[in-house]
Amino acid sequence: MIAGMSHEPARASAIADLMRAGRETSRLSMVFRYAIAERLGLTVSDLECLDYLADVGSATAGQVAERTNLTTGAVTSMLRRLQQAGYVTADRDPADRRRVIVTLRPERIAELERPYERFAERAERLIEGYSVEEVMLLVRHHDRMQAMYLAELDRLRSGLPEAASRD
Repeated sequence: MIAGMSHEPARASAIADLMRAGRETSRLSMVFRYAIAERLGLTVSDLECLDYLADVGSATAGQVAERTNLTTGAVTSMLRRLQQAGYVTADRDPADRRRVIVTLRPERIAELERPYERFAERAERLIEGYSVEEVMLLVRHHDRMQAMYLAELDRLRSGLPEAASRD
């Protein structure tokens, strides 16, 4: 018997289970985000923009467009709406007056975090049961998945066919 052969069906089954669980988690995450956006009176794109700004502090309108996969025209409308609702400020970049720097208003952060509080508490309790090594494995996995998503987004935006950009 070749070394490792007896584990191949179990490995293939485990990988299939992981892929299915990942797809279901992704789907539920989307449904959850739609529900939160609706509760806050926002669109999912609005929520994605605000989450991105909460992570990075400030960004140009172009960076927001890239991260939300929206056109610059759609981002302009979204930012105007978020500014009028008091969620963000939008100021001209002093180094380049053509660019707009968008910042999440700090006084609105708690309001945006509130719908996530129960989920965050439950996630913390779940993670407390993991060893440091398990947590680091999950961090590496998510980092690698994020890199794959960004690479695939670049490929889709560039119009390359599926087979043209295999790693």
